[in-house]
Amino acid sequence: MRRRSPPPKPQQDEHIESIEAEQSTKPIQTSQGTDSSKKDDALQLIEEAGYSTILTPENNKEVLRKIDLRLLPILLAIYFLQQLDKSTLSYASVFGLIEKANLHGQMYSWLGSVVYVAQLVFQPLVSYLLVKVPLGKFLAVSCLLWGIALSCMTAAETFASLLVCRLFLGIFEAGIAPAFIAVTQMWYRRREQPVRLGSWYAMNGVVNMFGSLITYGLGHISSSIFEPYQIIFLFFGLITVAVSSVVFIFMPDSPIKAKFLPEEDKLIAIERLRMNQQGIESHEWKWDHVKEAALDLKSWLWFSLMLAISIPSGGITTFGPLIVESFGFDQLNTILLNVPFGAVQLIATMGGAWLATAWKMKGPVLALLCLPPIAGCCMLLRIPHDDAHKGPLLVGYYIISVYPGITPLIYSWSAANTAGETKKKVTTGILIVGQCVGNIIGPTLYTTEEAPLYKRGLTSNLALFCVLVVLILANMAYMSILNKKHEQQRVAAGKDAKVVDHSMHAVGAVITDKEGAPIQQAVNDNAFKDLTDWKNEDFVYVY
Repeated sequence: MRRRSPPPKPQQDEHIESIEAEQSTKPIQTSQGTDSSKKDDALQLIEEAGYSTILTPENNKEVLRKIDLRLLPILLAIYFLQQLDKSTLSYASVFGLIEKANLHGQMYSWLGSVVYVAQLVFQPLVSYLLVKVPLGKFLAVSCLLWGIALSCMTAAETFASLLVCRLFLGIFEAGIAPAFIAVTQMWYRRREQPVRLGSWYAMNGVVNMFGSLITYGLGHISSSIFEPYQIIFLFFGLITVAVSSVVFIFMPDSPIKAKFLPEEDKLIAIERLRMNQQGIESHEWKWDHVKEAALDLKSWLWFSLMLAISIPSGGITTFGPLIVESFGFDQLNTILLNVPFGAVQLIATMGGAWLATAWKMKGPVLALLCLPPIAGCCMLLRIPHDDAHKGPLLVGYYIISVYPGITPLIYSWSAANTAGETKKKVTTGILIVGQCVGNIIGPTLYTTEEAPLYKRGLTSNLALFCVLVVLILANMAYMSILNKKHEQQRVAAGKDAKVVDHSMHAVGAVITDKEGAPIQQAVNDNAFKDLTDWKNEDFVYVY
């Protein structure tokens, strides 16, 4: 590739910090004596270009806009369909699936859990594939295969056949959330990640709103060939298959390979992520990263957090419509009354993401989001289930629906505090395993025989929301310890102990101490060396 001179340095406003720009004009050092396969692909692209570009508020905003316009519609569509496809089971239960397939005892609960059993078993393979396989193609193939699996549920009329279809649905969906976390780490600054993660996870709320409305319409279709629940499976399955072709054509694999970005914009996209200290892409599987992920206490705190939130999530997702029906509503009203549930989810998810961005902290926001579900569980356990109390019971149910705002913030918290390509994927795998285990356990705590009170399920959910608060505080304390350790390592390396993590601030922002003096930012010489967060003393953990 022809070497070009760096573009002229733009004029900076007197209130804009120029440290990032100054550092980006440093000569590019070739990695002599270093195996190129061990470098981050971003560093290789910079070396081929001959320079790293200058990041300014203006070009950062322009490239971020291009990235959002290309990625977010695809991610939102995929996650909307995934959550819709998972929710078809609960919708189908209202339209006669339980009676038609003669489901009894724990059968229906296991149809909800088996998806997560499959995801649990396949997480190690998913972690490996996400390092080795292009992300865009991975998402397209996954989308196609789970759409086929859902369509096949149309012909399933027994517990065994439904279980097999749900098993394959779980296998093909196993990599979606880990891939989305990887995409977010690969394309966005840490400051930008909570809102982007929240936006696609907020599709849970959109599904509960529009999925309920669509299902309401499908439930009115009269057919001599298909039962209403079969129409639901077929309709959503075929849509998913169609969308997979769009994903294959338009979803880029990485900023380095993005065809929709000119070469200069690719360099800007890379420079945007320098201060993350997390790298962008490397296709080498590193066993020392695997070992570190297994020994890192953070990995198991993420696991515990996801387990604690996913047990209530799995139960309420599977039994939510049945809980509402137990208040004394008919089938169609039960479906319609899930619309406000979705609206609360949407507000909680995006509100939590916005608050985490504004505070530049996720732990306190997570603890805050645990309080409404605690109150909601208490209401459903204490209020009598009769016609006179339908309104208060619905209010309690809707208050519980704040809990979906917790999961994407845990995703974001983990994503922002892990570095090293293989370690990122393994840590995400551990986190997803916790989510899968929780979603397996969750539905089993509810049984149709316990209607209408569902006391065991709601009591266990209440306890777990309280446990979440304790785990959040423990994780914040541990990251404080890690930051102090890195301060000591920086001093030993001749660097300033206190640095500012500029990935958590707007590009060009001036960060000052109490006396008004600018604070040194973390140096970026380790940014694209594929170092783990433990081994990179410049890495700053965010609470």
